[in-house]
Amino acid sequence: MKRYIAFLRGINISGKNKISMAELKKGFEELGFQEVKTYLNSGNVIFSSEKDDTGSLINQMEAMIKNKFDLDIPVFVLSQEELADILHHAPDWWGGESKEIYDNLIFIIPPATSAEVFSEIGEPKAELEQVKGYKEVIFWSFSRKDYQKTNWWSKTASTNISSKLTIRTANTVRKIVNM
Repeated sequence: MKRYIAFLRGINISGKNKISMAELKKGFEELGFQEVKTYLNSGNVIFSSEKDDTGSLINQMEAMIKNKFDLDIPVFVLSQEELADILHHAPDWWGGESKEIYDNLIFIIPPATSAEVFSEIGEPKAELEQVKGYKEVIFWSFSRKDYQKTNWWSKTASTNISSKLTIRTANTVRKIVNM
């Protein structure tokens, strides 16, 4: 039995793509997943499965979400071990205690790649934000007070690549990795 994390992209944001976490949990259980937990209202699901093929897991989840909620929601899945490895490789500047800095982890939904993300969004504004890629994620930190001036803030939401990303805060991923 392997522990996984599923991140649903773009649900329960500004009243759009509403999904009840209780109903989502039930949907995951109906797929045969075990020890299902949700965290926050933004589509974070932690579960166990005998299956070892994330592509097959994603297909099952996306089909269930379409059938149960009538929504086409991209899902990013990784094992708990993979998330722990990613956090172990976080750059020193990411995930600190400063309240002036906002730390995010960008998960790139396949078949998109980090090269495509960097090509589409461009370089960060060095004085306002920092980014570093690792495997299928990008660590991203920026100044809270100047977030609207950053290069990546608007582009992660408005470029062609935006539908292939799902973003979580450092605090969220740190909580989830231990659930």
